[in-house]
Amino acid sequence: MADVLSILRQYNINKKKIIEKDDQVLFGEFSWPKDAKTNYVIYGTGRDGVSPKEYYTLDSILFLLKNVQLSHSLYVRRAAAENIPVVRRPDRRDLLAYLNGDAASSASIDKSAPLEIALQRPVQVKRPNEDAQNDPSKKVHFDEKVHQGKQLFSAKFEARKEGALVSMDSIRSLSDTMSVEKIAAIRAKMMAKKRGSVKPDEDNLGATNLEQRSFIDAEVDITRDIMSRERLWKTRTSILRSNGKVFSDNIFDILQSVKRQEEGKSSSSSSRDPSSNHHQPSQTPSQAARRQASQAQQYNRYDQERFKSKEDTHGFDIDTMKTYHGRNMKSITTNMDKDGVAKKAAAPNPRPRPEPIIAKPHAPQKRVSKTPIIIVPAGTTSSVTLYNVKDLLQDLRFVTTESKKAQGMKKENEVLIQRRKEDGSTVPYRVIDTINKLTSQDWDRVVAVFVQGPAWQFKGWPWVLPDGSPTEIFVKIRAFHMKYDELPLDKNIGNWNVQIMEVNRARRHNDRAVLLKFWNSLEKYMAKNKPHLRF
Repeated sequence: MADVLSILRQYNINKKKIIEKDDQVLFGEFSWPKDAKTNYVIYGTGRDGVSPKEYYTLDSILFLLKNVQLSHSLYVRRAAAENIPVVRRPDRRDLLAYLNGDAASSASIDKSAPLEIALQRPVQVKRPNEDAQNDPSKKVHFDEKVHQGKQLFSAKFEARKEGALVSMDSIRSLSDTMSVEKIAAIRAKMMAKKRGSVKPDEDNLGATNLEQRSFIDAEVDITRDIMSRERLWKTRTSILRSNGKVFSDNIFDILQSVKRQEEGKSSSSSSRDPSSNHHQPSQTPSQAARRQASQAQQYNRYDQERFKSKEDTHGFDIDTMKTYHGRNMKSITTNMDKDGVAKKAAAPNPRPRPEPIIAKPHAPQKRVSKTPIIIVPAGTTSSVTLYNVKDLLQDLRFVTTESKKAQGMKKENEVLIQRRKEDGSTVPYRVIDTINKLTSQDWDRVVAVFVQGPAWQFKGWPWVLPDGSPTEIFVKIRAFHMKYDELPLDKNIGNWNVQIMEVNRARRHNDRAVLLKFWNSLEKYMAKNKPHLRF
């Protein structure tokens, strides 16, 4: 989540309305209290490293934006009158430049400061029919229409009720058996029955039906809204019950299949169908003995009686029917019976056992690294060391070793840099300044060396000539030398096969071009002489 200062900047640049309600400041659906602290450090705080840093509040910055047209002295008076913290004069110009979008950032913004968490306000969505119902003028007009419909319906009902009354003057008797009163009663019944079965006039009741339909539609909308918010209540118990799913059929089928398999094995091994005996050929005595021998070879811990003879125990004097129960360890080790009488040990005729062939485990082959190695001088007076090699070769920017030491950087044993190529890919390179731990495989991965000048830099290196000259090294490894453009060239560097890289003390915009030449030269050398490495 973004901090409150960034959101205030966005609203101020886009000229969006910022709402202040009670003690809250509303930014759309998020809100912060007015006394929420931003990450803009107040000028003069936290500089000595002892006193803590202080930050401007949201209320103080908002008050500055409201009174930005006033002079600073008048602004300070108004802020003091309303008891609002004042934005100090040194911070005024820089803060307004950041809030108005003139500056992308500010040095006084502390990115490590703790952020105030915003409160998310619920967003209320209104439906069109709710606005229509809440409008007072429309509601009055709606009530008048309902009232007129009710009056029309009651007037029509009263007219029908009056018409149902039968006048006695227009009725004359038919005979002595049916009087005038009976005829009037029959006519009233017929009219009542006709009134109940006749469909009402749609033209007169059209307005009433429309109003009733509007009531129904409103109720349907409310019901649909309520049902859309409903959620099925699920608990661990309801999920484990698995309502609507029946597992009995699958489980019973699995159990029946297992049962049939077990019954089939037992029936095939124990008994045969007597009716099918005439189909089986008669077995010879040798086949029957061979079958019994195969059955006897199966081991059963409860069937030790069949191992009685010495043939079954392979010539050893083993009594399979006896036990060690009731005997002590001495009688067992001295081959004595229970009465203490020593037995004659039978000379066993053991069969020679073949020695098992133990396969020797194959040692896992060590993975050969393909990461190239670059060696830099160990002396701190060199222009390229482990302190600044990452800035040089990875960021393509020259930084002196003294400045890195002044920043408190500690020297590492080795540095891993990433070469960023034009296609966006990166290639790792290992940079070291000592050769004591390099093996023959590691020397094959050394692709470049930065030369300082003296020949003693290559003491202990392979390929050094008897006179101490490192010229053979520069045939197998690409050599580079970096110096300032106003300094003279070392004599040894001029005699050796070394590529010279010159940089200016003040012009840092030329560093990228110089260091890109280094990478192009090194990659061409690797493509020709070290194609098996990663580059």
